Amino acid sequence: MGEFNLYGVFVPSLLIQAILAFIAFKLIGRWTDRLIQKDWIAFPGVFNLSLYMVCLLLTHWVFAQFSY
Repeated sequence: MGEFNLYGVFVPSLLIQAILAFIAFKLIGRWTDRLIQKDWIAFPGVFNLSLYMVCLLLTHWVFAQFSY
């Protein structure tokens, strides 16, 4: 992990990863909202949390693979 220096302000890389994961979550969420409305997903809160964590995991994996 690490930090990025933006004009003297240190920004943690996890913050950038979380923002990118949130954007991916919102894009995927448009599709999954239809499934929630059709009652195909029993617990939407747990599902959305899990989906965001998967997006964050994939974003972190991409950062870890291409950071070196």
